[in-house]
Amino acid sequence: MPRNKIGDLRNHLFETIEALKDAEQPMDIARAKAIADVAQVVINSGKLELQAMEMCGQQLRSEFIGPLLEAGPSTPERKER
Repeated sequence: MPRNKIGDLRNHLFETIEALKDAEQPMDIARAKAIADVAQVVINSGKLELQAMEMCGQQLRSEFIGPLLEAGPSTPERKER
């Protein structure tokens, strides 16, 4: 089972934004860009996983996406996200 989930990625990205905004010691722009680039690759990988599941007609739980898929498309919780 993967150690990191989409929520972890989201948290890292918000931490990057906070570090960029730090007035005393802002994060280096090149480092922030590298983080954003890697995050985009991870997001694209998750999209590919979901597309493959849809194409195969699988109702499997994504280990990366996690609880988001458990709610199902018709619940109010799913629609809010």
